[in-house]
Amino acid sequence: MPHFVWSSEFELGIPVIDGQHRRIIDYINRVYDVLEHDPDQARINAVLTDLVDYTFSHLTFEEAMLEEIGYGDFDSHQLAHRTFTKLIETLRQRALQGESVGAELAAFLNNWLITHIMAEDAGYVDAVQAHLAGSEAGRRRYWLHKAVTRYFQ
Repeated sequence: MPHFVWSSEFELGIPVIDGQHRRIIDYINRVYDVLEHDPDQARINAVLTDLVDYTFSHLTFEEAMLEEIGYGDFDSHQLAHRTFTKLIETLRQRALQGESVGAELAAFLNNWLITHIMAEDAGYVDAVQAHLAGSEAGRRRYWLHKAVTRYFQ
């Protein structure tokens, strides 16, 4: 079965998010591996559960980050996550009921992840990077203030 191959074109330039996206890809590839080499339904369900749980935790993290920075398109981004979550939960329930959905789920996640990164996640990169730069500048100002106060008061 084809594996998802990470490409630098998927990188957003936000290391924590890029790392989480790579980890989702690792989980997708585990699904492909299990389907190819050990297609036991219990094993497939376990790997799918890991994949879905990690993906949901990533989405929660991403939403918290966007909310923290006051991202202007937060509601739309969150709605995309909610729609995705409902679809994934439906697939997971089908799998838990014994239906073979591993390949369908992996392919869906593969396509969704590419589309989501390239279209929707790319939309928040500038806002996140500006916030991070402002946070770093704030830390530097605090350090400078602390150093000046310590030595000159």
